[in-house]
Amino acid sequence: MAPSAESGRPIGILFVCLGNICRSPMAEAVFSHIVAARGLASKFHIDSAGTARYHVGERPDGRTIDTCNKHGVAVDHFGQLLVSRHFAEFDYILCMDEDNLRDCKHVKPKGQSRAKHGMFGEYSEDKGDRVVTDPYYGGLKDFELMYERIVRCSEGLLKQLLQVEKTRLEGTGK
Repeated sequence: MAPSAESGRPIGILFVCLGNICRSPMAEAVFSHIVAARGLASKFHIDSAGTARYHVGERPDGRTIDTCNKHGVAVDHFGQLLVSRHFAEFDYILCMDEDNLRDCKHVKPKGQSRAKHGMFGEYSEDKGDRVVTDPYYGGLKDFELMYERIVRCSEGLLKQLLQVEKTRLEGTGK
């Protein structure tokens, strides 16, 4: 079920991983690229954050940037920490793995939250994509595999949002 929100406000999507230098900034860039290619960029507010402070203020890992650039996807991000205000700012907070989801639940403020939070990989039609594995200690091949998984997840996410957020995406309704 979609979060209740007023029509006309962009749909807020926040991607979350551990350090906010590999998976989540790539998801932010890929999803932004896909929605822009479909003429929907103005309908979304897309960002990413990490559950740990390791890389706050830093650019994404060079391998993330190189992999995205290879596919014509621009990366424009500086690391930030997931904080409680994100649960009021975004409609969807999507985590890359179970540890990120657990950490996300600890940051979530008590009581009502606008954001629906869950696993980004659940939006892929490939059930093997539920966890977006951290490629940090791997090589370029691992970043390429992550890119392919993120594309599948992003396409599935947009497909679902086109259904459940139809009124907001069309700019009609109350």
